[in-house]
Amino acid sequence: MSELLDKAKNFVAEKIAHIKKPEATVTDVDFKNISRDSVTFNAKVSISNPYNTAIPICEISYSLKSVGREIASGTIPDPGSLEGNETTILEVPVKVPHSILVSLARDLGADWDIDYQLDLGFTFDLPIIGNLTLPLSAKGEIKLPTFSDLF
Repeated sequence: MSELLDKAKNFVAEKIAHIKKPEATVTDVDFKNISRDSVTFNAKVSISNPYNTAIPICEISYSLKSVGREIASGTIPDPGSLEGNETTILEVPVKVPHSILVSLARDLGADWDIDYQLDLGFTFDLPIIGNLTLPLSAKGEIKLPTFSDLF
């Protein structure tokens, strides 16, 4: 009996390992806007859905790091769903308080940009499998606007 259960577990594990999963890439991270208390950056993510049906996204978690420390993190609950057999562009807004940007003054002063690492986690609700989290990480530079860009 235990041999049969082991064979069944191995069969299911093998089938689940070869199931197509959504794929994502960060296409752009850029300055979005400035307010009295924070600066908002916008990450554009391209996600392809390999299934014929729409997949609901339960949540998006994000962490923005610069100079080896976390400057912003959070979650976006229920951002919508991915259409079947299509690539969807999602925008993930990341708010960074001004006080944290001031502490990055050395990095900003050198070249007027922020070197970043953005870690994202997309949690999908897949039928039969359940919740699946798709991790994504990107590194780069965010060019900050000059005063002439703002006015």
